[in-house]
Amino acid sequence: MSEQNLFAELKPITFDGIDPNKPLVIAGPCSAESEEQVMDTAKGLAKSGIKIFRAGIWKPRTKPGGFEGIGLRGLLWMHQVKKETGMYTAIEVANREHVTAALDAGMDILWIGARTSANPFAMQEIADALKGHEEATVLVKNPVNPDIELWIGALLRLYNAGVRRLGAIHRGFSTYGKHLFRNEPQWHIPIELHRRIPNLPIICDPSHMGGKRELIGPISQQALDMGFDGLIIESHCDPDCALSDAKQQVTPESLNLIINTLVLRDTKQSTENLTLLRQHIDQCDNELIEVLSKRMAVCREIGQYKKEHNMQVVQNRRYSDIINKRVSQAEEMGLSGEFIQIVMQAVHEESVRQQIDVINKQIL
Repeated sequence: MSEQNLFAELKPITFDGIDPNKPLVIAGPCSAESEEQVMDTAKGLAKSGIKIFRAGIWKPRTKPGGFEGIGLRGLLWMHQVKKETGMYTAIEVANREHVTAALDAGMDILWIGARTSANPFAMQEIADALKGHEEATVLVKNPVNPDIELWIGALLRLYNAGVRRLGAIHRGFSTYGKHLFRNEPQWHIPIELHRRIPNLPIICDPSHMGGKRELIGPISQQALDMGFDGLIIESHCDPDCALSDAKQQVTPESLNLIINTLVLRDTKQSTENLTLLRQHIDQCDNELIEVLSKRMAVCREIGQYKKEHNMQVVQNRRYSDIINKRVSQAEEMGLSGEFIQIVMQAVHEESVRQQIDVINKQIL
Protein backbone atom coordinates (compact mmCIF):
# COMPACT_ATOMS: atom_id res chain seq x y z
CA MET A 1 0.00 0.00 0.00
CA SER A 2 1.33 3.47 -0.91
CA GLU A 3 1.97 6.14 1.73
CA GLN A 4 -0.76 8.25 0.13
CA ASN A 5 -3.30 5.55 0.98
CA LEU A 6 -1.81 5.03 4.44
CA PHE A 7 -2.33 8.72 5.24
CA ALA A 8 -5.65 9.06 3.41
CA GLU A 9 -7.55 10.54 6.37
CA LEU A 10 -5.24 13.46 7.15
CA LYS A 11 -7.05 16.70 8.00
CA PRO A 12 -5.88 20.20 7.04
CA ILE A 13 -4.12 22.23 9.72
CA THR A 14 -6.31 25.31 10.08
CA PHE A 15 -7.05 27.73 12.90
CA ASP A 16 -9.83 30.26 13.41
CA GLY A 17 -8.69 33.74 12.44
CA ILE A 18 -5.82 32.52 10.24
CA ASP A 19 -6.22 32.70 6.47
CA PRO A 20 -5.92 29.11 5.17
CA ASN A 21 -4.93 30.43 1.74
CA LYS A 22 -1.73 31.99 3.05
CA PRO A 23 1.41 30.27 4.38
CA LEU A 24 1.21 29.40 8.07
CA VAL A 25 3.77 31.36 10.10
CA ILE A 26 4.89 30.19 13.56
CA ALA A 27 7.38 32.37 15.43
CA GLY A 28 8.93 32.84 18.83
CA PRO A 29 12.15 32.29 20.77
CA CYS A 30 14.26 29.17 20.64
CA SER A 31 13.86 28.94 24.41
CA ALA A 32 11.48 30.43 26.94
CA GLU A 33 13.99 32.07 29.29
CA SER A 34 11.90 34.30 31.54
CA GLU A 35 8.32 35.52 31.78
CA GLU A 36 9.41 39.00 30.72
CA GLN A 37 11.31 37.71 27.66
CA VAL A 38 8.40 35.51 26.60
CA MET A 39 5.79 38.25 26.96
CA ASP A 40 7.90 40.97 25.31
CA THR A 41 8.60 38.73 22.33
CA ALA A 42 5.00 37.55 22.05
CA LYS A 43 3.59 41.08 22.17
CA GLY A 44 6.06 42.22 19.52
CA LEU A 45 5.12 39.34 17.26
CA ALA A 46 1.40 39.85 17.82
CA LYS A 47 1.83 43.51 16.88
CA SER A 48 3.41 42.32 13.62
CA GLY A 49 0.44 40.10 12.85
CA ILE A 50 1.90 36.72 13.85
CA LYS A 51 -0.87 34.44 15.10
CA ILE A 52 1.08 31.43 16.43
CA PHE A 53 3.73 31.75 19.14
CA ARG A 54 6.40 29.10 19.61
CA ALA A 55 8.90 28.58 22.43
CA GLY A 56 10.99 25.69 23.70
CA ILE A 57 10.62 24.89 27.39
CA TRP A 58 12.46 21.54 27.27
CA LYS A 59 15.69 21.87 25.30
CA PRO A 60 17.69 18.78 24.30
CA ARG A 61 21.34 19.85 24.24
CA THR A 62 24.20 18.14 22.46
CA LYS A 63 26.38 18.30 25.57
CA PRO A 64 25.42 18.52 29.27
CA GLY A 65 25.86 21.80 31.05
CA GLY A 66 24.04 24.04 28.58
CA PHE A 67 20.66 25.67 29.10
CA GLU A 68 18.18 22.80 28.92
CA GLY A 69 15.00 24.81 29.19
CA ILE A 70 12.90 26.34 31.93
CA GLY A 71 10.61 23.32 32.25
CA LEU A 72 7.03 23.29 33.45
CA ARG A 73 7.11 26.96 34.53
CA GLY A 74 7.22 27.83 30.85
CA LEU A 75 3.74 26.43 30.34
CA LEU A 76 2.38 29.10 32.67
CA TRP A 77 4.04 31.77 30.56
CA MET A 78 2.68 30.23 27.35
CA HIS A 79 -0.79 30.24 28.88
CA GLN A 80 -0.31 33.93 29.69
CA VAL A 81 0.62 34.57 26.06
CA LYS A 82 -2.67 33.04 24.95
CA LYS A 83 -4.59 35.10 27.50
CA GLU A 84 -2.99 38.49 26.79
CA THR A 85 -2.39 38.31 23.03
CA GLY A 86 -4.93 35.78 21.76
CA MET A 87 -2.14 33.95 19.94
CA TYR A 88 -2.09 30.20 19.46
CA THR A 89 0.84 28.43 21.13
CA ALA A 90 3.31 25.74 20.03
CA ILE A 91 5.96 23.87 22.00
CA GLU A 92 8.38 20.98 21.46
CA VAL A 93 7.75 17.65 23.19
CA ALA A 94 10.13 14.72 23.48
CA ASN A 95 8.47 12.16 25.76
CA ARG A 96 5.19 11.05 27.31
CA GLU A 97 5.41 13.48 30.25
CA HIS A 98 5.94 16.44 27.91
CA VAL A 99 2.90 15.47 25.84
CA THR A 100 0.65 15.09 28.87
CA ALA A 101 1.76 18.41 30.38
CA ALA A 102 1.39 20.28 27.09
CA LEU A 103 -2.09 18.94 26.40
CA ASP A 104 -3.21 19.65 29.97
CA ALA A 105 -1.95 23.23 29.58
CA GLY A 106 -3.98 23.72 26.40
CA MET A 107 -1.09 24.08 23.95
CA ASP A 108 -2.42 24.29 20.40
CA ILE A 109 0.48 22.73 18.50
CA LEU A 110 3.06 20.16 19.53
CA TRP A 111 6.20 19.68 17.50
CA ILE A 112 8.75 16.90 17.68
CA GLY A 113 12.43 17.70 17.24
CA ALA A 114 14.97 16.14 14.91
CA ARG A 115 16.71 14.10 17.60
CA THR A 116 13.41 12.67 18.82
CA SER A 117 12.00 11.88 15.38
CA ALA A 118 15.12 9.78 14.73
CA ASN A 119 14.28 7.53 17.69
CA PRO A 120 11.45 5.03 16.99
CA PHE A 121 11.14 4.17 20.69
CA ALA A 122 10.62 7.83 21.62
CA MET A 123 8.18 8.30 18.73
CA GLN A 124 6.11 5.31 19.82
CA GLU A 125 6.02 6.63 23.40
CA ILE A 126 4.75 9.98 22.14
CA ALA A 127 2.24 8.28 19.84
CA ASP A 128 0.90 6.22 22.75
CA ALA A 129 0.54 9.38 24.85
CA LEU A 130 -1.50 11.02 22.05
CA LYS A 131 -4.05 8.22 21.77
CA GLY A 132 -7.47 9.64 22.54
CA HIS A 133 -6.36 13.14 21.46
CA GLU A 134 -7.26 12.85 17.78
CA GLU A 135 -7.74 16.61 17.34
CA ALA A 136 -4.21 17.44 18.51
CA THR A 137 -2.05 19.22 15.95
CA VAL A 138 1.40 17.65 15.73
CA LEU A 139 4.35 18.64 13.52
CA VAL A 140 7.34 16.33 13.06
CA LYS A 141 10.78 17.64 12.16
CA ASN A 142 12.94 15.59 9.84
CA PRO A 143 15.45 13.30 11.58
CA VAL A 144 18.98 14.67 11.93
CA ASN A 145 20.19 12.33 9.18
CA PRO A 146 18.73 12.35 5.64
CA ASP A 147 16.54 9.28 6.08
CA ILE A 148 13.10 9.76 4.52
CA GLU A 149 11.92 6.32 5.65
CA LEU A 150 12.65 7.23 9.28
CA TRP A 151 10.76 10.51 8.80
CA ILE A 152 7.74 8.74 7.31
CA GLY A 153 7.92 6.11 10.03
CA ALA A 154 7.73 8.79 12.73
CA LEU A 155 4.71 10.36 11.04
CA LEU A 156 3.05 6.98 10.58
CA ARG A 157 3.35 6.10 14.29
CA LEU A 158 1.40 9.27 15.13
CA TYR A 159 -1.14 8.65 12.38
CA ASN A 160 -1.69 5.10 13.63
CA ALA A 161 -2.35 6.57 17.09
CA GLY A 162 -5.24 8.55 15.62
CA VAL A 163 -3.56 11.92 15.02
CA ARG A 164 -5.07 13.43 11.86
CA ARG A 165 -3.95 17.08 12.09
CA LEU A 166 -0.42 16.08 11.19
CA GLY A 167 2.37 17.96 9.43
CA ALA A 168 6.11 17.87 8.77
CA ILE A 169 8.83 20.43 9.45
CA HIS A 170 11.87 20.51 7.18
CA ARG A 171 14.85 21.89 9.12
CA GLY A 172 17.68 20.43 7.04
CA PHE A 173 20.13 17.63 7.81
CA SER A 174 23.25 17.51 9.95
CA THR A 175 26.62 17.33 8.23
CA TYR A 176 30.21 17.13 9.43
CA GLY A 177 32.53 20.08 8.98
CA LYS A 178 31.92 23.69 8.01
CA HIS A 179 29.22 24.52 5.49
CA LEU A 180 27.18 27.53 4.41
CA PHE A 181 24.16 26.08 6.18
CA ARG A 182 23.96 24.83 9.75
CA ASN A 183 21.88 21.94 8.41
CA GLU A 184 22.04 21.15 4.70
CA PRO A 185 18.64 21.66 2.99
CA GLN A 186 18.76 18.64 0.66
CA TRP A 187 15.49 19.89 -0.83
CA HIS A 188 14.97 16.70 -2.81
CA ILE A 189 14.01 14.87 0.39
CA PRO A 190 11.00 17.01 1.36
CA ILE A 191 10.05 17.08 -2.33
CA GLU A 192 10.02 13.28 -2.30
CA LEU A 193 8.05 13.34 0.96
CA HIS A 194 5.43 15.53 -0.73
CA ARG A 195 5.32 13.23 -3.75
CA ARG A 196 4.68 10.22 -1.53
CA ILE A 197 2.26 11.95 0.88
CA PRO A 198 0.78 14.85 -1.16
CA ASN A 199 -1.85 15.79 1.45
CA LEU A 200 0.74 16.23 4.22
CA PRO A 201 1.49 19.90 5.05
CA ILE A 202 5.22 20.68 5.07
CA ILE A 203 6.61 23.69 6.92
CA CYS A 204 10.16 25.01 6.56
CA ASP A 205 12.41 25.93 9.50
CA PRO A 206 14.88 28.43 7.99
CA SER A 207 16.35 29.28 11.41
CA HIS A 208 17.80 25.81 12.04
CA MET A 209 18.55 25.26 8.38
CA GLY A 210 20.62 28.41 7.95
CA GLY A 211 21.94 28.88 11.46
CA LYS A 212 22.41 32.59 10.72
CA ARG A 213 19.76 35.29 10.84
CA GLU A 214 20.83 36.71 7.48
CA LEU A 215 19.89 33.43 5.79
CA ILE A 216 16.31 33.34 7.11
CA GLY A 217 14.87 35.53 4.35
CA PRO A 218 16.47 33.77 1.36
CA ILE A 219 15.68 30.29 2.69
CA SER A 220 12.09 31.30 3.47
CA GLN A 221 11.60 32.61 -0.04
CA GLN A 222 13.04 29.45 -1.56
CA ALA A 223 10.76 27.30 0.56
CA LEU A 224 7.66 29.24 -0.46
CA ASP A 225 8.75 29.14 -4.11
CA MET A 226 8.87 25.35 -3.79
CA GLY A 227 5.33 25.21 -2.46
CA PHE A 228 5.93 24.76 1.27
CA ASP A 229 2.85 25.37 3.41
CA GLY A 230 4.44 27.63 5.99
CA LEU A 231 7.42 28.72 8.06
CA ILE A 232 8.55 28.29 11.67
CA ILE A 233 11.05 31.00 12.57
CA GLU A 234 12.91 31.78 15.78
CA SER A 235 12.36 35.31 17.07
CA HIS A 236 13.61 36.86 20.32
CA CYS A 237 13.13 40.32 21.82
CA ASP A 238 16.92 40.53 22.38
CA PRO A 239 18.46 37.79 20.22
CA ASP A 240 22.11 38.64 20.90
CA CYS A 241 21.53 37.82 24.58
CA ALA A 242 19.59 34.60 23.94
CA LEU A 243 20.57 31.61 26.06
CA SER A 244 20.43 29.29 23.03
CA ASP A 245 20.89 29.67 19.26
CA ALA A 246 21.46 33.42 19.45
CA LYS A 247 22.88 33.73 15.92
CA GLN A 248 19.79 32.37 14.19
CA GLN A 249 17.14 34.45 15.99
CA VAL A 250 15.71 37.78 14.84
CA THR A 251 13.75 40.48 16.60
CA PRO A 252 9.99 40.68 16.00
CA GLU A 253 10.60 43.87 14.02
CA SER A 254 13.15 42.16 11.77
CA LEU A 255 10.84 39.20 11.30
CA ASN A 256 8.04 41.53 10.25
CA LEU A 257 10.33 43.00 7.60
CA ILE A 258 11.30 39.53 6.36
CA ILE A 259 7.70 38.36 6.15
CA ASN A 260 6.56 41.48 4.33
CA THR A 261 9.29 41.18 1.71
CA LEU A 262 8.49 37.55 0.83
CA VAL A 263 6.83 37.06 -2.53
CA LEU A 264 3.89 34.65 -2.75
CA ARG A 265 3.79 33.02 -6.17
CA ASP A 266 0.53 32.46 -8.03
CA THR A 267 -0.05 28.72 -7.87
CA LYS A 268 -3.32 28.84 -9.86
CA GLN A 269 -1.92 29.97 -13.19
CA SER A 270 -2.38 27.78 -16.24
CA THR A 271 0.68 25.78 -17.23
CA GLU A 272 -0.32 25.34 -20.87
CA ASN A 273 2.51 27.58 -22.03
CA LEU A 274 4.97 25.26 -20.33
CA THR A 275 3.87 22.19 -22.29
CA LEU A 276 6.48 22.48 -25.04
CA LEU A 277 9.27 23.19 -22.58
CA ARG A 278 8.23 20.21 -20.46
CA GLN A 279 8.18 18.02 -23.54
CA HIS A 280 11.72 19.20 -24.23
CA ILE A 281 12.70 18.25 -20.67
CA ASP A 282 11.16 14.79 -21.19
CA GLN A 283 13.16 14.37 -24.38
CA CYS A 284 16.39 15.40 -22.62
CA ASP A 285 15.67 12.95 -19.81
CA ASN A 286 15.05 10.14 -22.27
CA GLU A 287 18.33 10.87 -24.04
CA LEU A 288 20.14 11.04 -20.69
CA ILE A 289 18.81 7.63 -19.69
CA GLU A 290 19.84 6.16 -23.06
CA VAL A 291 23.36 7.56 -22.68
CA LEU A 292 23.64 6.18 -19.14
CA SER A 293 22.48 2.79 -20.39
CA LYS A 294 25.21 2.82 -23.03
CA ARG A 295 27.79 3.86 -20.44
CA MET A 296 26.83 0.97 -18.15
CA ALA A 297 27.08 -1.46 -21.05
CA VAL A 298 30.67 -0.31 -21.56
CA CYS A 299 31.29 -0.69 -17.82
CA ARG A 300 30.15 -4.30 -17.99
CA GLU A 301 32.63 -4.93 -20.82
CA ILE A 302 35.33 -3.36 -18.66
CA GLY A 303 34.29 -5.64 -15.81
CA GLN A 304 34.68 -8.68 -18.05
CA TYR A 305 38.12 -7.50 -19.16
CA LYS A 306 39.22 -6.96 -15.53
CA LYS A 307 37.98 -10.43 -14.61
CA GLU A 308 39.89 -12.07 -17.42
CA HIS A 309 43.07 -10.20 -16.52
CA ASN A 310 42.68 -10.51 -12.73
CA MET A 311 42.49 -6.72 -12.20
CA GLN A 312 40.94 -4.91 -9.26
CA VAL A 313 37.65 -3.15 -9.95
CA VAL A 314 38.24 0.27 -8.38
CA GLN A 315 41.23 2.22 -9.62
CA ASN A 316 41.42 5.40 -7.59
CA ARG A 317 43.73 7.36 -9.87
CA ARG A 318 41.42 6.84 -12.84
CA TYR A 319 38.38 7.81 -10.76
CA SER A 320 40.09 10.99 -9.49
CA ASP A 321 41.04 11.96 -13.05
CA ILE A 322 37.45 11.46 -14.26
CA ILE A 323 35.99 13.61 -11.48
CA ASN A 324 38.46 16.45 -12.03
CA LYS A 325 38.01 16.48 -15.80
CA ARG A 326 34.21 16.27 -15.72
CA VAL A 327 33.94 19.04 -13.12
CA SER A 328 36.20 21.25 -15.22
CA GLN A 329 34.18 20.50 -18.36
CA ALA A 330 30.91 21.22 -16.56
CA GLU A 331 32.08 24.55 -15.19
CA GLU A 332 33.22 25.62 -18.67
CA MET A 333 29.66 24.95 -19.84
CA GLY A 334 28.11 27.00 -17.05
CA LEU A 335 27.13 24.10 -14.80
CA SER A 336 27.79 23.80 -11.10
CA GLY A 337 30.96 21.84 -10.40
CA GLU A 338 29.53 20.66 -7.10
CA PHE A 339 26.42 19.34 -8.86
CA ILE A 340 28.43 17.46 -11.49
CA GLN A 341 30.68 15.98 -8.80
CA ILE A 342 27.61 14.55 -7.05
CA VAL A 343 26.29 13.20 -10.36
CA MET A 344 29.60 11.61 -11.32
CA GLN A 345 29.99 10.04 -7.88
CA ALA A 346 26.57 8.40 -8.31
CA VAL A 347 27.48 7.26 -11.83
CA HIS A 348 30.78 5.85 -10.57
CA GLU A 349 29.06 3.90 -7.79
CA GLU A 350 26.69 2.33 -10.29
CA SER A 351 29.57 1.62 -12.70
CA VAL A 352 31.44 -0.23 -9.93
CA ARG A 353 28.31 -2.20 -9.09
CA GLN A 354 27.89 -3.21 -12.72
CA GLN A 355 31.49 -4.40 -12.93
CA ILE A 356 31.22 -6.38 -9.70
CA ASP A 357 28.05 -8.02 -11.03
CA VAL A 358 29.95 -9.16 -14.10
CA ILE A 359 32.81 -10.53 -12.05
CA ASN A 360 30.59 -12.30 -9.52
CA LYS A 361 27.87 -13.55 -11.88
CA GLN A 362 30.01 -13.97 -14.97
CA ILE A 363 27.60 -12.05 -17.15
CA LEU A 364 28.21 -9.63 -19.98
